[in-house]
Amino acid sequence: MIRGYQRDFSLAYESMNAVDDRQRKAATMLAVLCEALGDKIGSARLLNLGCSTGIIDEYLAGHVAAVTGVDIDEPAIALASSRRTAPNVEFLLDDAMRLSFADASFEIVICSQVYEHVPDPVKMMGEIHRVLRPGGVCYFAATNRWAVVEKHHRLPFLSWLPPALADRYIRLFRRGDAYYERHLGYQPLLNLVSQFRVDDYTGKILAAPDSYAAAYMFRGQLKPLFARTMFKYLRALFPGYIWLLRK
Repeated sequence: MIRGYQRDFSLAYESMNAVDDRQRKAATMLAVLCEALGDKIGSARLLNLGCSTGIIDEYLAGHVAAVTGVDIDEPAIALASSRRTAPNVEFLLDDAMRLSFADASFEIVICSQVYEHVPDPVKMMGEIHRVLRPGGVCYFAATNRWAVVEKHHRLPFLSWLPPALADRYIRLFRRGDAYYERHLGYQPLLNLVSQFRVDDYTGKILAAPDSYAAAYMFRGQLKPLFARTMFKYLRALFPGYIWLLRK
């Protein structure tokens, strides 16, 4: 399969319109950003890459100076624009690998579960670095290739497979014609963000989920303990990470 763009992603995944779920994720983003930036967050200009239907952008708009949400998904941008309520939010059709903004345009960039959806994540990270002001931060959330259950199609070991086998697996279980996403493991992810200083918030959130509005990540009493233990001793196999990237 030739990897072009996922231009209509929001039409294939109902989760992009799940208001409660998207707002919970936004609350975690906000908690991390408030801790990192303190009072400076109120004057920050924020860029959200892969904004989709704009739910996260609207949530964050009340806490920063301005929000710009961009996506290659035209139906999602049209929907986000049509239901926009915050006066300091704009939604634009734009390419994360060729952003239309000037250098040093933003204090904050959100890049949450996006890298696996772009044809060239290295270019995307270069663009994030370019549009961030010196001292700016990127909230970077990423799924590990070695997660046992792939989160988009809910198939075990899907992201472990070579592309040709993954395509067959997808078709066998009638989840689509091909597997588009390309996940990276822990060290390749660190290599991907090597232009930045990495502040790993994963462990902090696992240790105090309520402090980061992240209780939704855990169900049952044993899961937090198991997650903390796994992260401590098997970090390279942990299902996903939340990093604050500092320029």
